Amino acid sequence: LFFRLNKQLAKLIAPYSQYSVHTTEIHHIHKLDAPSGTAITLAEGLIQQLSDKTEWVNTEEGTENQIPILSLREGEVPGTHIIRYDSEVDSIEIKHTAHNRQGFALGAVVAAEWLAPREGVFGMDELLGE
Repeated sequence: LFFRLNKQLAKLIAPYSQYSVHTTEIHHIHKLDAPSGTAITLAEGLIQQLSDKTEWVNTEEGTENQIPILSLREGEVPGTHIIRYDSEVDSIEIKHTAHNRQGFALGAVVAAEWLAPREGVFGMDELLGE
């Protein structure tokens, strides 16, 4: 649902060039990859909707055509992802915070049950009926 909300907000904000987009992902200190796969998927969703964005970079700041992904590693955080749009007059932000890993496990079970009768390669968009 967060992936879908991310794309929808990007589509709505696309005509308003005064907004810059930034992403932040926070995970536990044991996570070895940065950015996370979720952060990359969110950035790719932004690129699909924002015609002036062509790539993401794993830095705090990006150029005009880049979406910066700030990767932070703190304590035992299961996962937090923030998409923020800033202009001179306001900010708009969406955020997902996992409180534990149960949601990830449940999502895997739901996806497996949905996939069982199907053949082929699918993503979350298909599972959510997009």
